Amino acid sequence: MKKLVALSLFSLVLAGCVNPGKASVQADQLQNHRFILENVDGKAVTTTATRPEISFSGAQSDISLIKNISVSGVMCNRFSGEGKLSEGELKVKTLAMTRKLCTEPQLNELDQAIGNMLRKGAQVDLTEDQLTLATAEKTLTFKRAE
Repeated sequence: MKKLVALSLFSLVLAGCVNPGKASVQADQLQNHRFILENVDGKAVTTTATRPEISFSGAQSDISLIKNISVSGVMCNRFSGEGKLSEGELKVKTLAMTRKLCTEPQLNELDQAIGNMLRKGAQVDLTEDQLTLATAEKTLTFKRAE
């Protein structure tokens, strides 16, 4: 019986320490920052020609929950567009991208992955100097460059 009481108390203490909700990344935390891609789905990016990157700029809208943000970068091809960051999800519906074929297969795959992620919406997490864009299919991890 004593063990049951102790276990119950321990559970209550732990429950009080759990973070009830994670704060969403805000547009102003990303603006005017550039990030270099380090790994895809936990595997290091090994490209020789181009260092894949993403950067953010732009003004915030007047609506407090939805922020407009400009997104640009390069995997193999350059891309850019105006997106919305809402509750930790970034969507860039009108994404423009150049269409050259790269000699490195990994970069060609990254072009398609970043395009799909941004158009459909990706969860954004920023922890210190590490940016993560994630969907159910793919996770891209970047490191702040400046």
